Amino acid sequence: MIDLIIKRSSNAKDDVLSGLTVALALVPEAVAFAFVAGVDPLVGLYAAFIIGLITATIGGRPGMISGATGAIAVVIVALVQQHGVDYLFPAVILMGLIQILCGVLRLGRFVRLIPHPVMLGFVNGLAIVIFLAQRHNFQTADGEWFTGAKLWTTLGLAALTMVIIHFLPRLTKAVPSTLVGIVVVSLLVIFAKIDTVTVGQIAEINGTLPRLFTLNVPLNMETFMIIAPTAFIMAMVGLIESLMTLQLIDEMTETRGKGNRECVGQGVANVVTGMLGGMGGCAMIGQSMINIRSGGRGRLSGISAALFLLCFILYVSDYIEMIPIAALTGVMFMVVIGTFEWSSFRIMGRIPKTDAFVLVTVSAVTVVTDNLALAVFIGVIIAALVFAWENARHIRVEVKKTETGSKEYDLHGPLFFGSTQHFQDIFKPSEDPDDVIIDFIHSRVWDHSGLEAINTLAERYQKAGKTLHLRHLSPECSRLLSNAGNLVEVNVLEDPHYQIANIAKKRPIG
Repeated sequence: MIDLIIKRSSNAKDDVLSGLTVALALVPEAVAFAFVAGVDPLVGLYAAFIIGLITATIGGRPGMISGATGAIAVVIVALVQQHGVDYLFPAVILMGLIQILCGVLRLGRFVRLIPHPVMLGFVNGLAIVIFLAQRHNFQTADGEWFTGAKLWTTLGLAALTMVIIHFLPRLTKAVPSTLVGIVVVSLLVIFAKIDTVTVGQIAEINGTLPRLFTLNVPLNMETFMIIAPTAFIMAMVGLIESLMTLQLIDEMTETRGKGNRECVGQGVANVVTGMLGGMGGCAMIGQSMINIRSGGRGRLSGISAALFLLCFILYVSDYIEMIPIAALTGVMFMVVIGTFEWSSFRIMGRIPKTDAFVLVTVSAVTVVTDNLALAVFIGVIIAALVFAWENARHIRVEVKKTETGSKEYDLHGPLFFGSTQHFQDIFKPSEDPDDVIIDFIHSRVWDHSGLEAINTLAERYQKAGKTLHLRHLSPECSRLLSNAGNLVEVNVLEDPHYQIANIAKKRPIG
């Protein structure tokens, strides 16, 4: 039944109703993420509205919901704390410009190169960072931890919110459990007159339309150097999470989104958000799943969610201020539980040790540095180096004598930067006959390091007064050799399979 629902085509009624459901769930999370980032709740709500509306309209994945997210919130904390919120909005604009550039350069496809262990480490690290960011909700303005009744009240209200969010879907899914948890706990605090911190005590929400922010920082190189690192990290984290969410929805709906268009859509949305005083954001995995499972398939679902959210900002902002901070903390704890890939513990002993190392490393770097993009880059680099090392070990040869007395090496495996040293060690020019053949029918030359290894080997045989021939070069290898021009010189034998011309004398592979 779930599969039938997921594969269903979009229609206006389902999209609008799904959009309403998503909007109800967006309110508490947008406010909660704003507190994680250290900015006013309205900054998070504006971001959820603007980003959701623009990406739903021009993005590359109908049915995907975008807005203020924990991944972006944890990145901007340091910038806001060190330099103030005035530097945040130019950083969000620069973030958007970087994302637009990535889309124009068609870099969205490279998300496919992120290995699965890196993705697992990314989401696990993100969950841990969001969890640790809740510490300030148990502290006073002076940084002192709550004690006594205040501590137990906060913990109790947060726990009650989590219980409602977890168990309500087992009874009914007619309304978002997150919203119900917020409303129930808020009513309990109001009518029982429980002494606890509310949103209104920390920040006042004036329900108005977004307006252009006033630039209070100088437009110079110093400002650029302050915002550029954070903007780049936000851009990369936003694209990674958005494109991973896009892939997930593609698999669920058996349709195909447009990654590069989504990069541009996210970029435009963040530029506009920054100009209108929003905190920036990206695709939201949880809200996108709510939308898809509620029947939202088309762009109208995301547009409806954004417009409903704007109505909430304009007309129910007084009620948002009544929400207890403890309830938002409970919401974020449930986000942490839902984000963390608990299956990674189960598979840790079943996957290769190198994959387990990558998973743990990405999570650890994320937690230690609060830099999600850096963690992903490190994970990809480690995975690539492991892949290169493993493939370098697979190069080998089979040696035989030909009828003419030549010695033939039948090479197996890829020849690239990781395997060139082993390739060189295989051959002993001083011990070989005058005529030597290397057959590449089971091998490929992948890069310039491979070409240089061939050239070095040819020079070794030439110094020994012997001749080295290559045979059965692939078309790809031939193009590499041709592009090398005068950089490499060898003898190439006639190759009837690949139609390589016979070279009678030593000549450049060009």
